[in-house]
Amino acid sequence: MLALDHGSARIGVALSDELGMFAHARPAIRGLVGAAAIAAVAKIVAAESVTEVLVGLPLTLAGGASEQTEAARGFIASLRGALQVPVRECDERYSSVQAGRTVKGAARRKSGELDSAAAALILQSVLDARRTETAR
Repeated sequence: MLALDHGSARIGVALSDELGMFAHARPAIRGLVGAAAIAAVAKIVAAESVTEVLVGLPLTLAGGASEQTEAARGFIASLRGALQVPVRECDERYSSVQAGRTVKGAARRKSGELDSAAAALILQSVLDARRTETAR
């Protein structure tokens, strides 16, 4: 599985291991927007044999939509049109705050490390939830 934390400057990237147990942050997609960003994601999907893509949806604290939410929904729609694998959206509230607790320093944040750490948190929460559902 691939998880993405969509932002205006960077897209955080995380991949699961083959067993679907652990999320691993990967280098963020930086400096690409529109079709170039979609192509970069498609390249990862093909290279890593991804079977499902999760995209964090930045909802407000009350669960509503914001300008960032609408931008993420547009990105999700573009991915769905370009990829042959399912693209699902996931609530990402608090993921960047949690990631910020482990990624310190402006340079590390600018590099996309924070964005990819947030993507890894999103992915890990989905992996954990699915494992719990399977265990029942």
